[in-house]
Amino acid sequence: MSGPRRRRSRQDYERGLPDHHDPTAGFGGAAPARSALTLRLVLAAFGLVVCVGGGVVWLVTGLPVWAAVVLFVLAAVAAVDLVVVARRKARGEPG
Repeated sequence: MSGPRRRRSRQDYERGLPDHHDPTAGFGGAAPARSALTLRLVLAAFGLVVCVGGGVVWLVTGLPVWAAVVLFVLAAVAAVDLVVVARRKARGEPG
């Protein structure tokens, strides 16, 4: 077993992580692959707003409650994803 893992810094992510393999690196002048964390953050925020808004409208209009519950569960999933992505971006991962 190797020793305890040290916490990665912003410079580690800028240099690239060990054992990362990008099959398109250098192929035809392709730029290095980047993570789409910002896009994922925007989509999670959009999903959270739409699901909460849709769930509230669904409850107010008197439609079946089970569909509103499904929307609120999806909103909770979007909120968790929002927190995870925000922590990864704060840690310094590119994207």
